Amino acid sequence: MKRRTFLTRAAMGVTAFASGVLPALGTERPATGQTGSAVAPPAADAAHAAQSIGRPVRIASIGFQSTGGTSIPLERIVKHVDEEGARGADVIALQETCRGQNASSEELLNGPTVTAMAALAAKHRTYIVVPIDRRDQEKKLNTAVLLDRTGHVVCHYDKVFPYWSEYALNPPVSPGDASAVYEADFGRVGFAICFDANFPEVWKRLSEQQAEVVIWSSAYSAGSSLQAHAINHHYYIVTASATPDCIAYDITGERLLYESAKDVNVSRVTLDLDRGIYHENFNLEKRDKLLKEHAQDVVQEKWMELESWFVLKAKRPGVSARALAQQYGLEELRHYLERSRVAIDKLRGWEFSAMTDFPEKTVGELQAFAAQKRT
Repeated sequence: MKRRTFLTRAAMGVTAFASGVLPALGTERPATGQTGSAVAPPAADAAHAAQSIGRPVRIASIGFQSTGGTSIPLERIVKHVDEEGARGADVIALQETCRGQNASSEELLNGPTVTAMAALAAKHRTYIVVPIDRRDQEKKLNTAVLLDRTGHVVCHYDKVFPYWSEYALNPPVSPGDASAVYEADFGRVGFAICFDANFPEVWKRLSEQQAEVVIWSSAYSAGSSLQAHAINHHYYIVTASATPDCIAYDITGERLLYESAKDVNVSRVTLDLDRGIYHENFNLEKRDKLLKEHAQDVVQEKWMELESWFVLKAKRPGVSARALAQQYGLEELRHYLERSRVAIDKLRGWEFSAMTDFPEKTVGELQAFAAQKRT
């Protein structure tokens, strides 16, 4: 996505959700920059949402102890997913290649694992993130598949940075070439897998696609590596690993949850996607006016003095703190930083990030290249 495109969309402040009909199992909309329509939740869930404060999403993370590509019996996975679906999860996330990654684990997008999970997604009206060892014609891929509340495949993400050992498999895992963010009925959800944790460009791309929560399925925990991405991009991150454990990071970068177990770990976390984070620059007068005129609707939940950040959240059902902040002209933090980057690069005459993309070029060559692009 071009930065101008990002800024145009960012100016909207909050995501508008569409509705429509989703394709059947085995077909889907494109994964890259996914903005496909989401099926409306059932009436009972809609009524619950209407009574909820903010925009809560209930996420369950399930991880099984697994090493060296060990196969996990499908029956075990079905049992735990069925239980979490019955508890009312909006999203159920499984660990990386949840059935293992070995000589017998490859399957198609409409193979046994996705088919079994699709039945549970439809049964419980929940989204399920199903990471599989996927075969696509001649390619082997490490893929996270997203099923919607009707059991339809609506998005998939192929791991952009496979780990070294994955290239030693026969056939080797092919690296993906695109990030994926899907607009679900609760908000914009993005995906990353395991070794992706170490590459900032993956997480920057998810931010440019306006992810609000990122599901990270993995073989290991990563810890503060993920915290850095939450701090830099101000989306939630929730993990499901084969350690097995689960970590959840806030839009502030704060660790909200860490749970682990010896055999199978099941963690539950509820996140409010309507909470907004802002820098004090150019926002304080607008914030003060908003809080004065809507004292019953919005509260400053957190003031982060060292960072000069603050977080706003709704106080009662039917109120969107982010929408009201937009009405009062407040600019969300990551939008502010991206706008600043673009504006300062324009004053500079070339994009500073180009020094990373083209380290062999001099400043003069980068200036000339930028001038050529403008013409």
